[in-house]
Amino acid sequence: MVSTATWIRYLVGKLEYSASVGWKNYKGGQITDRELRDSVWKNFFQGKLTFLHYNKGEEMASTLGVQGGTLLVRKIPWVDPTKVFVGDVVVLKDPIKSDDYLVRRLAAIEGYEMVSTDEKDEPFVLEKDQCWVLADNEDVKPKQDAKDSRTFGPVSLTDIVGRAIYCLRTAVDHGPVNNSHFSMQKDSPVLEVELDVDEMASHKA
Repeated sequence: MVSTATWIRYLVGKLEYSASVGWKNYKGGQITDRELRDSVWKNFFQGKLTFLHYNKGEEMASTLGVQGGTLLVRKIPWVDPTKVFVGDVVVLKDPIKSDDYLVRRLAAIEGYEMVSTDEKDEPFVLEKDQCWVLADNEDVKPKQDAKDSRTFGPVSLTDIVGRAIYCLRTAVDHGPVNNSHFSMQKDSPVLEVELDVDEMASHKA
């Protein structure tokens, strides 16, 4: 049973999400100012704050399992440094294959100085709206198999589409994803209201 306090936090988050989607569509010229209000209320009453995504590959093995698994992902329509935080496991558009998505951990955001362990690489500072993402699996070769920022460099925050909040590896092996403390607090009401393990188990890759 979800508590009243949790429902209130969930609905506040849903209203914020609905407003963000409407505003993003309005700024992008997809809807008019007259349609903006209808868009906000439609998302609020009919939309969900999450989607399911199947992750495969060994790059995130220590967190998401060697064989991958089904993720419950919280949608983030308007990404900036107040919406995602270092330590979060995020779903982002693949910088190399634009039709694909990657799941990686956010290691740094704009303003961070990046210093390589390779002395040949010059230090640099991440620019506005840039971030650095890494694979969790330390056993994969950084520049060959990890397929993260060590391969393709900084990525835009706007490439992030959501934050993984729950992972189902098998029917008996599942649980919340370990994100930043702030994000886990923020996502807890969404997890309580929208988590459906049976639906995740039946989700096809």
